[in-house]
Amino acid sequence: MKILVLILVLVSLVVNFLGCGGEPDSVAKNADEQKLQKFIVGHLAKIQPLQKQAALAEWDAAVSGNDADYKKSAQLRLQISQVYSNAQDFALLKELRESNQIKNHLLARQLDSLYRSYLRNQLDPDLLRQTIELATKIEQTFSTHRGQIDSREFSNNEILQILKTETDSNKRQQAWQASKQVGAAVADDLIKLAKLRNQAAQKVGFDNYHTLSLTLSEQKVEELDRIFNDLYEQTNEPFARLKAELDGILAGLYNVPVDQLMPWHYHDPFFQEAPQIFDSNLDAYYAGKDIEKLARDFYSGINLPVDSILANSDLYEKPGKNPHAFCIDIDRVGDVRVLCNLQGSERWMDTMLHELGHAVYDKYHDNQTPYLLREPAHAFTTEGIAMFFGRLSSNPAWMQQTLGLTVEQRMEIEKVSKKFAQLKQLIFIRWDMVMYNFEKQLYANPDQDLNSLWWDMVRKYQLIKKPANRDAPDWAAKIHFTIAPCYYHNYSLGEMFASQLHQYLVNNVLKLDSDQNVTYINQKKVGDYLHENVFAAGSVYNWDKMIAQATGERLNPKYFVKQFVD
Repeated sequence: MKILVLILVLVSLVVNFLGCGGEPDSVAKNADEQKLQKFIVGHLAKIQPLQKQAALAEWDAAVSGNDADYKKSAQLRLQISQVYSNAQDFALLKELRESNQIKNHLLARQLDSLYRSYLRNQLDPDLLRQTIELATKIEQTFSTHRGQIDSREFSNNEILQILKTETDSNKRQQAWQASKQVGAAVADDLIKLAKLRNQAAQKVGFDNYHTLSLTLSEQKVEELDRIFNDLYEQTNEPFARLKAELDGILAGLYNVPVDQLMPWHYHDPFFQEAPQIFDSNLDAYYAGKDIEKLARDFYSGINLPVDSILANSDLYEKPGKNPHAFCIDIDRVGDVRVLCNLQGSERWMDTMLHELGHAVYDKYHDNQTPYLLREPAHAFTTEGIAMFFGRLSSNPAWMQQTLGLTVEQRMEIEKVSKKFAQLKQLIFIRWDMVMYNFEKQLYANPDQDLNSLWWDMVRKYQLIKKPANRDAPDWAAKIHFTIAPCYYHNYSLGEMFASQLHQYLVNNVLKLDSDQNVTYINQKKVGDYLHENVFAAGSVYNWDKMIAQATGERLNPKYFVKQFVD
């Protein structure tokens, strides 16, 4: 069996090097290209099985919460990092990159991918081990920690439910504080982790880990600063106006003066989601519904079936299981899975559509694409696809068709749907400003007063007051600082891509005069377009070129502003 697998892998590698369609110009033509080709064959023989084992271990750990599974996951991550930390391999890749002799596009893209992966891991083996083990320890704490109220443990879903439904301010405060308890449990380790990551970045010539991460993801700090500053200015007035309206409603609900509203009066622990405060409660329409089936039917209708994805997924709550949601590509040849903790609510409908958006991006790549390029063009492009689909959960026309609502029910939703969508997007984009700017400062100086810095950011960007005399590591309660460092800004870029893609599909694929009442339900041409123009190419082209080819122009925030701000 092992011999057969090796033969199949080698055959697959030969096909990969021939490239898409087997054009003659995909074959190495000079000595450096042949040297690179040989390196890739040897590299994949090591890394491909390791990456699959690591993905399976990560999956098992998230589902079980067991120490043994997390230990195995950490060991495999370490083995992968050790492959990429090989100094001789890195020297060869650097030499090939600087030679300017890699003319073949597919080989050049693979070289670029390898170079960035190796550069990230050029650090002392002991430092590498410490970083991985500490990150795994923190991640396990997040997965197994449960907030306590009066000595009773509450799941994340239970805490969120209290913040959505409870009218007693004292009980809301207790639930909010319980949601932050994990921060105190991991804060010291997170600061240590930030310092370890900074050490790694400085070893390869960067001032800190934040700068390194952006550079390795083909992004620039200056460009992101410009985008976020621009969004800050453009959203200040509409966000302040909508939040003032929101505050008036919340003050009435909880019988407190507007100027005494506190973080626990908002329906999410971080105020990253829009509270369900309008007359039409979207959760009520999803109560008792089979979220899994609704999502399955939708994706099947656009010719992106997800049956094989769902067959391997884990979608419902269980003890010890990671309480959040994510998608994972196990092997880059079709085993794609989703982890959720589904309940009948609009939030979980959004989440299910979102995670399956990631999944179809991973699932429907072109298997002729080289393994190293068989991934999304960028982290934010897969986020954009996920957000594109996730937005449908609050679309009144989509809800009517999907849930079998009456015209009257749809009209009730429409009374507030536009304002809710705007509020939802503005709340998130302002929350993302907190994450981006805080994380940049975290890595710039991990020893500063991070607790105060966090609330300074929250006050500036979200217009939320800091509770009196509170000095706790509330920032550390956000799991993304551990599992997705220097990544969160990609959600905002993803929102921009989703809006740009939406406008292109409406105007150029469906050829409609307006996007009013667009649901995409049973529009197979939409799934076919995404498959052919976004998913199949993987990262054969960088994100900038892929977006330009798919939509006719480079990433442009004007479509997001038009859709949700103007």
